[in-house]
Amino acid sequence: MNVEKLIKTSKEIPIKQRSIIHLQMVSNMITEQINNALKPFDVSLQQFNVLRILRGQKGKPANLSTISERMVSKMSNTTRLVDKLIKKEYVERQVCASNRRKVEIRITKNGLAALEEIDKVLLNKENDLTKSFTDEDLKQLNNLLDKF
Repeated sequence: MNVEKLIKTSKEIPIKQRSIIHLQMVSNMITEQINNALKPFDVSLQQFNVLRILRGQKGKPANLSTISERMVSKMSNTTRLVDKLIKKEYVERQVCASNRRKVEIRITKNGLAALEEIDKVLLNKENDLTKSFTDEDLKQLNNLLDKF
């Protein structure tokens, strides 16, 4: 990906600025491709993230703050995401009988089944996106990204 060509500039961009622009462009491209892969399932990337978090609870309920803390995108409105997943019958929300302020959220069998299908599609997409990298390249990339 040639940053200068993509943003149609003939001048050389200073390396620090170019690096940030490049990261943003790659991030946007990956997000777009993953969103396209999720589209047939009528699930957004943020909704998918909520489902994965709840699956990771291994049957235990989570509350909204737990989900929010674990979200990849911290800008997401977790309540709205959960509401949409409830309508799709992928998650259920229960108010705790002993403490009415405590709301517990669990993934449903439908949600687990949907995730199973989505996982297959996303694994293919992830393999496609990383096909030009060796495992060693990916380790190096992750080490570099960890420096942020």
